[in-house]
Amino acid sequence: MTLTEKFQSFRVFARKVGRLTVPYFQSEEKWKARALLVAIVALNLASVYMLVLLNEWNRVFYDALQNKDAAVFWRELGRFTYLAFGFIIIAVYRFYLTQLLEMRWRAWMTGHYLDRWLSNKAFYHLELARFARGEDAPPDNPDQRIAEDMNLFTSYTVSLTMGLLNAVVTLVSFVGILWALSGSFAFSFNGGEYTIPGFMVWMAVLYCALGSVITHYLGRSQIALNFKQQRYEADFRHHLVRVREYSESIALDRGEPVERQQLGGRFGEVIGNYLKLINAQKRLTWFTVGFGQAAVVFPFIVAAPRFFSGAIQLGELIQISSAFGRVQDSLSWFVDNYSSLAAWRATTDRITSFEESFQALEASEHIAAPQPNAQDALAIDDLRLALPGGAPLLAVQGLQVSPGDTVLVKGPSGSGKSTLFRGLAGIWPWAQRSLRTPEGFANQVMFLPQRPYFPLGSLRDALAYPEPAARYSDAELQQALTDALLPDLGTRLDEHDAWGQKLSGGEQQRLAIARAMLKQPRWLFVDEATSALDEAAEATVYARLQALVKERNGALVSIAHRPGVAGFHRTQWTFTLDATGEARYKLLASPT
Repeated sequence: MTLTEKFQSFRVFARKVGRLTVPYFQSEEKWKARALLVAIVALNLASVYMLVLLNEWNRVFYDALQNKDAAVFWRELGRFTYLAFGFIIIAVYRFYLTQLLEMRWRAWMTGHYLDRWLSNKAFYHLELARFARGEDAPPDNPDQRIAEDMNLFTSYTVSLTMGLLNAVVTLVSFVGILWALSGSFAFSFNGGEYTIPGFMVWMAVLYCALGSVITHYLGRSQIALNFKQQRYEADFRHHLVRVREYSESIALDRGEPVERQQLGGRFGEVIGNYLKLINAQKRLTWFTVGFGQAAVVFPFIVAAPRFFSGAIQLGELIQISSAFGRVQDSLSWFVDNYSSLAAWRATTDRITSFEESFQALEASEHIAAPQPNAQDALAIDDLRLALPGGAPLLAVQGLQVSPGDTVLVKGPSGSGKSTLFRGLAGIWPWAQRSLRTPEGFANQVMFLPQRPYFPLGSLRDALAYPEPAARYSDAELQQALTDALLPDLGTRLDEHDAWGQKLSGGEQQRLAIARAMLKQPRWLFVDEATSALDEAAEATVYARLQALVKERNGALVSIAHRPGVAGFHRTQWTFTLDATGEARYKLLASPT
């Protein structure tokens, strides 16, 4: 990569960091954020000033030792007491305010990305888009991006930025001191006499420049390795969670050996990449530790001739060593923080890919909102659904669901029946649709999937989800459970459990049906939501769902394979192959 390409790459990365950093300092918390930042900067400047005072104290104190001046010795010890006390106060509040800024920034970023992830079905569309492009496509593991990377980004950004500021200010403060103390270096070359003023400064610059180049050469592989490490760790944790969620199915299938093999493979990726990472860090540590140790004695070696010649006293030698150490530390910031910079770069790239996924999603074509219908009916004027790869799947035109209708959707497995419901619900991103809905339709419609979701918590919360359970009385909740053939659960409303795992498949489906009984929707779309029930229970439940929508002057639309369900529907929508080639299937209506 040429120097121009490297500079361009740095500019692109700097813009990425800016897009992630600036929003917080322009948000509703901007004044608190800016005040904290200003306070931290002021405390960093104050800490450097204290170091300058301590550097001067070194000269006076050690000169007093060399001169055996007891009065100055005891006076400087007293002066050191309040200098040290001031330094401690500054250090404590710098640490506290830095951690406070990191915490508040992380909280804001987490809330910001949670809002975007959970808005407009983004969490669902991102997963669909990712798997349409392939499992390795970003954004992988959004839970880790939000839970861990936000924390790492804010922590690294604040600490590295303040560290760099501290290094720059320390360099500016001590380079003049070192220049004045180091004197000149005279030498002869090719018959001429040459003098280098501020010799110690130039030696520090040369020493650290050489160290920075070697550090970058030894440590550059850590950026990619850190990026991969975070991903492998997240993939491993994700698979562990899947085993826990599907524990019963795995146990029934005796799938433990397969899961062990897959988990072992994913953990092997974690360990394999981590070994590469620690080997890279070991190579870098060999150099950085040696570099730091050599820096301890380097100023003494360079300044020793002047001390032994009597040109400077012990106090000045110590002051030179201290000033050189400060300058060298400042110039070695890149060397000392290379591993952190590599981890920060990897974290930033991962959050940036997350952000870019949101931007691509927000810039993509949005699903058209339904238009109002003067008639009290759901009119499907034109609905075209495609597969994630873009292949046309289904075309629906001129169908309508009116109050009192009961519609059964039939078609071969995999033909897109559930995708039809996703398109009607407005969550399928590969859809072009023209719908007209009656007034209040969005608040009067309910979709029952084959596999319902239940939040962790009390049974009343699981039953009322996503509404607050306090909206319903115990009597209403218990009646809904009874109507869904779950009367025994009526006494367990305040019991906390993982209901998605605690209940059998049939009980889960009946609990979802109890939600419908509780919320009384007018328009009910049922997608294989009784497939785990026996035929007698299914018939009872369907009779009650039919009575529910009839009482509400609504309609029932179902996807089901069992012949017994057909008796509860007067109309049938059938998937048929599309002869025109515009889509794979068309939907035709006929009496059952």
